[in-house]
Amino acid sequence: MLVENAAFCKTIQIIVMMLYIVESLFVMDVKKMEMNLRIEDLNEETKTLISSLPSDKDFTGKTICKYQGCWYTHNVLQAVLNFQKSFKPQDTDIIVASFPKCGTTWLKALTFALLHRSKQPSHDDDHPLLSNNPHVLVPYFEIDLYLRSENPDLTKFSSSPRLFSTHVPSHTLQEGLKGSTCKIVYISRNVKDTLVSYWHFFTKKQTDEKIISSFEDTFEMFCRGVSIFGPFWDHVLSYWRGSLEDPNHVLFMKFEEMKAEPRDQIKKFAEFLGCPFTKEEEESGSVDEIIDLCSLRNLSSLEINKTGKLNSGRENKMFFRKGEVGDWKNYLTPEMENKIDMIIQEKLQNSGLKF
Repeated sequence: MLVENAAFCKTIQIIVMMLYIVESLFVMDVKKMEMNLRIEDLNEETKTLISSLPSDKDFTGKTICKYQGCWYTHNVLQAVLNFQKSFKPQDTDIIVASFPKCGTTWLKALTFALLHRSKQPSHDDDHPLLSNNPHVLVPYFEIDLYLRSENPDLTKFSSSPRLFSTHVPSHTLQEGLKGSTCKIVYISRNVKDTLVSYWHFFTKKQTDEKIISSFEDTFEMFCRGVSIFGPFWDHVLSYWRGSLEDPNHVLFMKFEEMKAEPRDQIKKFAEFLGCPFTKEEEESGSVDEIIDLCSLRNLSSLEINKTGKLNSGRENKMFFRKGEVGDWKNYLTPEMENKIDMIIQEKLQNSGLKF
């Protein structure tokens, strides 16, 4: 009897293993199909362009190419080209710009709350930020809207001002804006905290938290400037210079200053957007209400951001980690700190920009 049971269990184990192998092969085929679809999404003009561009692999192993001084995956480059060619800007548009992991989610929430507070006060129980991730309310040009279509349907953005976002550098964005006088708000962050957050976001698989690139390898690639939407320093400088040349249309904000002086920074931001707080609003606590609504603590506690997903499949909770200033001290060695500080000092030299 024991022999029969053992044989039966062995048979079950073999069947389960075979099913697992079949499932794994199916998943691999699906991934290959998805990759082929991404390649097929590229038009011939883009394929020709890519063949002429510098190429490399980022720290996750993805093939990237350098266009107009910035590194992109092939499908995102196609979206950037679609945007530059087809986007029809309006002078009332508001663009939220940033290098990845510099406080983008926070800034999107603040921008939406500030611009819509007359119709949707921050204390409303049905405020859109309570049931939508900020990335849904303020979509990216190159990651959302133009990723699959050269002419996406923008009719749902009929109300003015329209809100969009981007991770591309200023000169690439301006080519798509075609001389429009729309306003751009850019958020920057200390490079070391950016790097740590960047590593956590881009190099961990969502399913099992398996690390697909060590922090040390990510650090070295980042210092070389080979990272998606990098180099970091060129990206930051493009908007810094834009803010100096045209401060009425480009606002340069710092994550650290927003954390240290939220009320002053939010009021400054509202004035730039053309919707300054009235005396009555300030006295009634409207500024603090918006700060509380858009705080990373509050946003991360919402059910939509704990269990929801974007259309891309990425879980909303991935956009909320610590949001702290100085967390890099838990990751960088003194040698790493010195190396990246020297690079930033050299790259930002004589620019007037300091972190």
